[in-house]
Amino acid sequence: MKRASTAKQTAGSVAPAAAPKSKAARRSRRAATALETTIGYRFKDGELFERALTHISALAGGSRANSYQRLEFLGDHVLGLVISDMLFQSFPKADEGELSRRLADLVRRESCAEVARAIELGPAIRLGASEAGSGGRTRTAILADVCEALVGATFLDGGYAQAAALIERLWGERMRAPVRPLRDPKTMLQEWAQARGLPTPAYNEVERTGPHHNPVFRVSVALPNREPAEGVGRSKRAAEQAAAAAMLQREGVRTDG
Repeated sequence: MKRASTAKQTAGSVAPAAAPKSKAARRSRRAATALETTIGYRFKDGELFERALTHISALAGGSRANSYQRLEFLGDHVLGLVISDMLFQSFPKADEGELSRRLADLVRRESCAEVARAIELGPAIRLGASEAGSGGRTRTAILADVCEALVGATFLDGGYAQAAALIERLWGERMRAPVRPLRDPKTMLQEWAQARGLPTPAYNEVERTGPHHNPVFRVSVALPNREPAEGVGRSKRAAEQAAAAAMLQREGVRTDG
């Protein structure tokens, strides 16, 4: 009798509902929906959008393929192309040096992280518990990477025109703002090289002369496919700055205030 009752109950019951998502997952989903409203673009491919927001720490087994990393690679290059075009059109009298400087400033990690904070990207990022607990949603590197991944995902989902429109909305005001005060030559050269996909400039001490208590350093700086440049200074750092300034000036990048 007991068995029959159990069988009847089983036959008349519906399939068990899927386990509800965690509070953190629901918050992340709400934040992602709000993010689409903020950026002014609705994704047709929800999985692509989710991947753009997913840190490797949130994936079982740490599979890179389903994290934002590949999309970040794509987004980085789309961002550089679109902003280069925007600069070219917006500053018709600017020379290559000024355009390069503006580009480097707009695509650097800190600028991308500023954009991410402005659109409240952090709450929408999917992180593992440990990464979330250690402040991953506010970390500059993660915010910048996910911001670029978002650009890459928009490009794949909606094409170049949609990606360009997104970048105009998020970077346009920054692009038209007065250019920031010049940084030191070493920082400028590193950003200039980064904007062209080049590695970090390599500095080498060529010569050290003068007495031990008052030496003079000669340092060279090298980048692929470019002649090294040299600088002299009373300290190794000063010589590196002089070398960086020499290369920037040779490449047509202004280093004066």
